[in-house]
Amino acid sequence: TWDSYKGRMSDKVVPELVKKKTERNAELLKKRTETQAKAKEERKSKLKEYLARGEKWYKADLEAKKELVKLKRKAKKEGNYYVPPEAKVAFVVRIKGINSLHPKPRKTLLLFRLRQLHNGVFIKLNKATTQMLKLIEPYVTFGYPNVESIRKLVYKRGFMKEDGARIPIQSNEQIEKHLGKYGIICIEDLIHEIAYCGPHFKEATNFLWPFKLNPPKSGFNVKRHSFIQGGDWGNREEYINDLISKML
Repeated sequence: TWDSYKGRMSDKVVPELVKKKTERNAELLKKRTETQAKAKEERKSKLKEYLARGEKWYKADLEAKKELVKLKRKAKKEGNYYVPPEAKVAFVVRIKGINSLHPKPRKTLLLFRLRQLHNGVFIKLNKATTQMLKLIEPYVTFGYPNVESIRKLVYKRGFMKEDGARIPIQSNEQIEKHLGKYGIICIEDLIHEIAYCGPHFKEATNFLWPFKLNPPKSGFNVKRHSFIQGGDWGNREEYINDLISKML
């Protein structure tokens, strides 16, 4: 009968290997469950930290905008003009190809990592980079981006460089892995390090792959003329923000 069969099966000796395997599997399952629970708690705490950083930078941006308005009003009230400080960061976009390109500008474009048409990079403005920009001015357009434009670029076209490969930025963990030692642990930290030209600007920009942008909507005006002559190449100062929005 079935009862007698069950009794015989229960009396059957379980092999030692099967016992060990069962115990080992149970132990591994327990360890995996504990590891997953610990990782979940760490992710929760990290998320809180990322949100706190983002909120801190958002408030800092609001304060900076309010301070700017206050200074402009004060200058106007006193009958003066408010002159903003010189820009520290420029966004450079290559707008011409390689045809009839002199070796010196070609080398400078390579140093700026502008290898392809419509590539864009952030540059720290100093005496050396300003001279280099003058050398390649007919082949690029550049200006001074605001925080909103930098945020759009990083969120929409942000790729990181890892082992020579172009990899999309999909999580804050990627940023923390490469830039955590510099105090940059999330995407908002990265954006503000670039926007305000922080002490680790070089590491932050080298972490990013050069931005690959689209041709601007409605196209360029006249590439052979400078921006101040109604064309495209050269310095367009704050108007670079309009161009960035057209090329995203």
